[in-house]
Amino acid sequence: MIRILPFLLALLPLTSGAQIIDSAGLVAPGATPRVLSHVFTFTEGASVDRDGNVYFTDQPNNRIWECDTEGRLSIFMDSAGRSNGMYFDHKGNLLACADEMDELWSISPRKKVRVLVHGFRGHRLNGPNDLWVDPRGGIYFTDPYYQRSYWNRSSPDIKGQNVYYLAPGAKDPVIADSLLVTPNGIVGTPDGHRLYVSDLQDSKTYIYQVNPDGSLSGRRLFVTLGSDGMTLDEKGNVYLTGNGVTVCNPEGRRIAHIPIPEKWTANLCFGGKDKRTLFITASGGLYVLPMQVAGVE
Repeated sequence: MIRILPFLLALLPLTSGAQIIDSAGLVAPGATPRVLSHVFTFTEGASVDRDGNVYFTDQPNNRIWECDTEGRLSIFMDSAGRSNGMYFDHKGNLLACADEMDELWSISPRKKVRVLVHGFRGHRLNGPNDLWVDPRGGIYFTDPYYQRSYWNRSSPDIKGQNVYYLAPGAKDPVIADSLLVTPNGIVGTPDGHRLYVSDLQDSKTYIYQVNPDGSLSGRRLFVTLGSDGMTLDEKGNVYLTGNGVTVCNPEGRRIAHIPIPEKWTANLCFGGKDKRTLFITASGGLYVLPMQVAGVE
């Protein structure tokens, strides 16, 4: 276990390079991203439970880590299915895009794994990447194809790279959108009325209306910027990742940019007891940034 108490964060080195651009006053005054730990190979999947504890993956090492609200880091699960994007359901289970076998997992607090999705219409999924749980408990997930070194295949079983929806209680997902090039990051509003999906390769992020049956309609361009993982704050601002963190307001205007000194920023979420700390997974590091807004996960 690695323990870094909050007061010790002030002693960690500041990030270098470009300065934060923050026209909306989202970041706490004088704050900059700080490294909480850099003992990983590639971090992903940042997600927060109802108490503010943050879980994330070190995908190359096949582990899920936990950072509790006291700043203690520990391994939550070894042999974690090569989990990528993650999100907590309403019962406190950690849902994971386990792309070792291209499945969707539900992991209980006691680490019992239940496979929610094996494939689609008898075919192996491309590689579930990110997911979001709607207020009813339905699951939207993206399924791009990124060749993995641990796969025994070199081409997809499914031609399209789709966004899927698994309705509450359903055994099989349905296609929610089949028109994206490489769907990746995904997040929805707390009321369940809107869904954001990134088309990473096409450098676009779209917004959809969510219908009562879970289907999507009214797709429109939100911003000409792709994203890996995504999150929202209490003001409805959308946080996109890739080249650091870019924040857009609900109208799609870019209002902040948070540079991170890593090759790639993969994911993020708000955590801590008040959910006013932004946890950022970027290449080999886990970064934290105090904020003046709270997250809504």
